[in-house]
Formats: sequence, C-alpha cells, structure tokens
Amino acid sequence: MKKFMIGTALAALTATGVMAQDETVNIGIILGFTGPIESLTPDMAASAELAIAEANKSELFMGGDMLIAPVRADSTCVDAAAASAAAERLITGDNVIGIMGADCSGVTTAIASNVGVPNGVVMVSPSATSPALSDIEDNGYFFRTAPSDARQGQVLADVVTERGVNSVAITYTNNDYGLGLADAFQAAYEAAGGSVEIVAAHEDGKGDYSAEVGALAASGAEALAVFGYVDQGGRGIIQSAIDTGAFDTFILGDGMIGDSLTENFGPDINGTFGTAPGSDSEDFANFDAMAKENGIEGDGPYRGESYDAAALIILAAQAAGSVDRAEIQANIMNVANAPGEQIGAGELERALQILADGGEIDYQGATGVELIGAGEAAGSYRELEVMEGQFSTVNVR
Repeated sequence: MKKFMIGTALAALTATGVMAQDETVNIGIILGFTGPIESLTPDMAASAELAIAEANKSELFMGGDMLIAPVRADSTCVDAAAASAAAERLITGDNVIGIMGADCSGVTTAIASNVGVPNGVVMVSPSATSPALSDIEDNGYFFRTAPSDARQGQVLADVVTERGVNSVAITYTNNDYGLGLADAFQAAYEAAGGSVEIVAAHEDGKGDYSAEVGALAASGAEALAVFGYVDQGGRGIIQSAIDTGAFDTFILGDGMIGDSLTENFGPDINGTFGTAPGSDSEDFANFDAMAKENGIEGDGPYRGESYDAAALIILAAQAAGSVDRAEIQANIMNVANAPGEQIGAGELERALQILADGGEIDYQGATGVELIGAGEAAGSYRELEVMEGQFSTVNVR
C-alpha cells in the first residue's frame, strides 16, 4: 500500500504543473459540520478526502487529464431546508459530478428527493441508515455504504439478548432515524423474548432531560436503550440518568458511538455497549493506519464508510470513462460488486489502472462493500463496549 499525505497530494500535482485548474472536477461532501453529530463529521469528511487525494496521487483518473477537488457543504443533520439549499449550491454552483453524503437520514431523504434525484446526481451516503430510505423514489441515484437500521435493529437485539438483559426502556430522537431504529430493535428484541417496558421519543436541543428520564425509569426496565445523537439529546439523556442514578446500563445505537461521549463521561459509563457499522478486517486495519498517518486520529464511526463512498464515485467515473453524471450512476453497482479483481483500502491506484485497461473490479474498500438490492449495503457491525472509559470493539457481526 502506497503511503502519502492528504495535505500534499493535490499541492504536489498542481505545483509541478501536471494539470491545469480548468481540468478539475468537483465531488460534493455534504455532512453535518454543525448540529447533533458535529464531533463525528470532521473525520468523516477527511476520510472521503483521503480517497480523493489517493486518486489524484495516482495521476490515472480520466487518463491523467483531470484532478478531483472536494467541495464541502453543511447538511446540519437536522434542517432539511438548509441541507437542500446547500446541496443545490453544490449541484448548480459547483457542478459536482456526485455527492458523498448526506449523513443523517432525514436530511438525506430531503436532499435526494428535492435535489439529487431531480438533477440526476448520484448520492452515496456513508451513514444515513433509516429503513425508510430503502423505499424512496430515487431512480437508481441513491446508494449507501452503511447498512440499513433494519439490520442494525436485529444485530443490536441479538447483542442485548446474549448479554442477558431481559427488559429495556427505549428513548429515541424524534426523527426518521430514531424511529426507524427504535422500531427495528423493538420488533427483534421482543421476538427474541425480551420485554420493552416503554418507548418514548425525545427532542434534541433541550437543556434538561430529567422529566424524560424520570418517565423512563418509572417503567422499571433493567437498561436504557438510547437511539439518539452523541452531541445532542442522547447525551443529555445519559447525563440526566447518571445524575439521578436512574440507570447504570446503557444500550447505544450508532448515532451515539463517538469519542465525545467517552470524553464527557469516561468511566462513569463503563459497561455501556452498542453497535455501529464497521469491521475488524485487514482492509479496515489498512484504512485505519492510512487515516492516522494522514492526521485522522479519531476512532468514531463512518470513517471507512466515508472513504468508500467517495471511492465508489471516483471508480464509477473511471469505469465509465466519463464524468457525466448519468454515466457515473450507471457504473456504481458495476464497480461495487463482483465480478472483477477485489480492491481494498489504499488500492485505488491499482483499481484505476485496471479500469483504464478495460478490466473489471470488485471494490471491497475499507468496509467490505457489497451493494444489494436498490443500492443497499450488506454491511457488518461492530459490537462495542466502554471499558476503562473508552470504546472497545469486542465483536464483529
């Protein structure tokens, strides 16, 4: 695996005059740089930009005639109107050839329905996991590298059952993501014999969640499942539960997995466990090492999925031999799945060369990419537990 620095990859090419500015194409990166997951998105964006820098370093994209530039935009995670306007600017102002994103399910649905699909622009989300996205009218333009919460609900229910937790209370952020995961988990957990004592939505942006926690605790549940956001209401729920002693066992969905949670609570939440998309494969280890060499120090979720999402757009264009938006869409599934030579993280140069030579690839990337159905990701999940104040992966499912 060739090593390079993300900050120098573009600069080195342009400084030597290899390519001119008018031979640059843009890929949009739209994530919630503000909002309830803002601590996660810098590393997600940098991971996508790592794939872009890797492709540029190869000097093989479009026969070496083009550079790729990332253009960031803020989805806010929660404001559908602002997210749609930001995506519109990417598409009409920056003329992006594809969009890596969005992140949260509600704004992703809005962008796809209002902007991406009507303009014929591929979107590859690394983290929008609502089952509702499986049924949107996307004309084949929406994909995701993280699996649906229909699967996460089952995986998490299996984890909870195997750990001997017999009853839970569920609180979820009041949006498509929270409701979808809560419904999927409840159905799977009850089917396995578990008891759900109460299911209650919570609103983000509140300063005090004592009333919500009081109602959840009154249910008598053994543990509290929190399907919210790590930098917003979900964290507030846990804070109130700790302050009042209402719960000492927390079950987390992927939106709650992040370094900012353990930085806030440390050993106070030892024993807390949950799930997030990811793997412990050699390819992920290669990606993680490459990311850390390039200054991406965090261990939060969706870094690998973001790298893969950007890589798919790049490789689909190379397979098409064109940066035409429709041609990119037509080749996403071709590069993501068999047949073809398997391509892991850090191997974009080899993939670009194979495609340039007329060959086929089966892109595995950092997260074992396999797209099924209407652009759905098969995916795997890490089971994580807070030990000594830090998240540790204890299993992969």
